[in-house]
Amino acid sequence: MAGALPEGEPVPSDGSLPPQATAHVGKDGFAVYVHVPFCASRCGYCDFNTYTASELGGGVSRETYADTVLQELKLAKQRINPEKVDTVFFGGGTPTLLGADDLGRILEGIDDAWGLAPGAEITTEANPESVDPAYLRRLRRHGFNRISLGMQSAAPAVLRILDRKHTAGRAPQAATEAREAGFDHVNLDLIYGTPGETADDFAESLRAVVGAGVDHVSAYALIVEDGTRMAARMRRGEIPFPSDDVAADRYLAAEAALSGAGFGWYEVSNWATSEDARCRHNLLYWTGADWWGLGPGAHSHVGGVRWWNVKHPAAYAGRLLEGVSPGQGRELLSDEDRHVEDVMLRVRLRDGIALDRVDQVGAKQALANGLLDPGAYESGRLVLTLRGRLLADAVIRDVV
Repeated sequence: MAGALPEGEPVPSDGSLPPQATAHVGKDGFAVYVHVPFCASRCGYCDFNTYTASELGGGVSRETYADTVLQELKLAKQRINPEKVDTVFFGGGTPTLLGADDLGRILEGIDDAWGLAPGAEITTEANPESVDPAYLRRLRRHGFNRISLGMQSAAPAVLRILDRKHTAGRAPQAATEAREAGFDHVNLDLIYGTPGETADDFAESLRAVVGAGVDHVSAYALIVEDGTRMAARMRRGEIPFPSDDVAADRYLAAEAALSGAGFGWYEVSNWATSEDARCRHNLLYWTGADWWGLGPGAHSHVGGVRWWNVKHPAAYAGRLLEGVSPGQGRELLSDEDRHVEDVMLRVRLRDGIALDRVDQVGAKQALANGLLDPGAYESGRLVLTLRGRLLADAVIRDVV
């Protein structure tokens, strides 16, 4: 099950925000995240706020979920008034377990409330087995122009360890179907470092994503979260814990294969074939923009105020039915908090961060250790080298 939410201070029952937080909403961009908490089954490594049918209990259903989200959107519209919505991202869970028309109704509600910017990026995540060509065409007609498919691996044995339900070839096939349906941008997600994964397994996964003709790839090292089925299996000694050395080897393999196929990294774990193919929604997160998160457990940030909704879908729906905010807690970020987060996120980006924003002693040491690009450093920016990307967390600790 998902990890616990932070404590924070109480959210006002009407969801109101401090005046200073709402004075300049969206000045650096505005995004909407829609959390869809439903999954057909639970993957052994998953720590997200998601629920299978047997875990949901009463008070909530897929059939009524769109209406519930629209109730929160109605409350949100009363609290903030951004000039436009630059990006919308449906995540989960598996958003595509809802009908395409339900996702379309939520998107239409966002447009009615705040207005989608011309050319707004509209993304949904999807499991490969949860979509087919007809469904994808309906999504495209509703205005979705980007899709992110959870592939994870092309190796059947690795998919079994991860408890993934799709077959090894389904994700590339779904990517092809998405392109044929008219999606402008298609992403495939990979996970590397799964116990039992060989170098050949990962090489085959990389060949599969390149061969699928997508324009974006995300690749993440397996993280084992407490409370997951995989963590329990590792504690019992059934499967080994991930290896940092293996993860580093896999990352280098990903960089070599993807750069050789015309992809360029723009964030430590993300590669795209062009600037247009980069995930604009995530870039808004990484560069300190405002966003409203709709749905149970969703996080939001507006003008230095961060808050999060109650986790369980039934509790979320119940609060909205009572006409009160589903927010469980919030925190007001200090200038120092915001600076630290800005450094932590921007250091991971290909564009890096201005040197005058970071600790100079730490930056000089990172440069001496070959972790920073000398040319960028001379021009006043901190940009990671390939070795620096492998040690990004250590660089961040030294320069924040």
